[in-house]
Amino acid sequence: MKILYGVPGEGMGHATRAKVILTHLVKNHDVRIVSSDRAYLFLKNRFPNQTHQIKGFQFSYKDGVVSKSKTTIDILKNAPENLVANFKKYKDLQDGFEPDIVISDFESFTYLYAKYHRLPVISIDNMQIIDRGKLDIEIPESERVNYKIAKAVIQAKLPNCNQYLISSFFNIEVSKKNSILIPPIIREEILEAKPEAGNHILIYQSSCSQERMIDLLNSISNENFLLYGFNKEEKHGNVMLKKFSETEFIDNFRTAKAVLANGGYSFISEALFLKKPICTVPIKNQFEQYVNGAYIQKLGYGKMLNDFASDGIKSFLLDLSEFQNKINQYDQKDNDKLFIVLDEKLKEYDEK
Repeated sequence: MKILYGVPGEGMGHATRAKVILTHLVKNHDVRIVSSDRAYLFLKNRFPNQTHQIKGFQFSYKDGVVSKSKTTIDILKNAPENLVANFKKYKDLQDGFEPDIVISDFESFTYLYAKYHRLPVISIDNMQIIDRGKLDIEIPESERVNYKIAKAVIQAKLPNCNQYLISSFFNIEVSKKNSILIPPIIREEILEAKPEAGNHILIYQSSCSQERMIDLLNSISNENFLLYGFNKEEKHGNVMLKKFSETEFIDNFRTAKAVLANGGYSFISEALFLKKPICTVPIKNQFEQYVNGAYIQKLGYGKMLNDFASDGIKSFLLDLSEFQNKINQYDQKDNDKLFIVLDEKLKEYDEK
């Protein structure tokens, strides 16, 4: 089959999981990939002949928090230029490639292409759980507006797809048709990593200041912290700042006794696969991150905090053995369930 695959440029989680799926698809199908920003560069390096650049949008932040107003202003300001660039790419694809089906990882260009050409479209992402799953967590008053906004955006972005494959580390009832839960999509480097429990705690974040994080962590005695996110190689008391190296990061990840991060889905999924207790501080105004954190706490895999604070981290560390016992029951071995379901769906549409 000829497949057009769309990946958003915002956040590298989309790109890393798309790489897993694309590596599987290109073995048997003719695939074209469209993406933007960092995700485009990442995928272009791995699929140089199949990857094409489009113009996407990014969230705008202020003091580590998603700014709804600034995001809206930036999108509107850049919209005319982005539309022109994407229209050109639309023409290029139409002239040189006629897909049979479209797969979108919460990406609008390919979805609109599919609808215009009346092509079947498969959605593969984790965001749809907010709209198509029956969330059984408490949603506090402070998150109600974010919940309504997130649900409205998700409903508007990719409505009426032929099939939704929803990646999730928690099992809940699906409330809408043509929706299937699949396990998290784990990259090959993590699948091959052999988890061990060392004596350090891995921290992956950059949403608060370096100085504040160092002071906070130095107040927690008898612990060693490896801090990624500021791209420096420096030692400050019991905190080691780390420059990013994928090989070293994965080694530190697999040997950590616990991890601390924001509420990003990909990192949390990988931590669960590696059986690492998780302390998560969701970025404010990102309801998807709140959902991830709430389920980590509900399932007993770790603790969700409102902010990076020494008391909260100390409380998390005191209950580490309890979290470890729960997380040891989490079971995922590979990506085979995803591949089986996806291949079945593609075969169905190929035979129509």
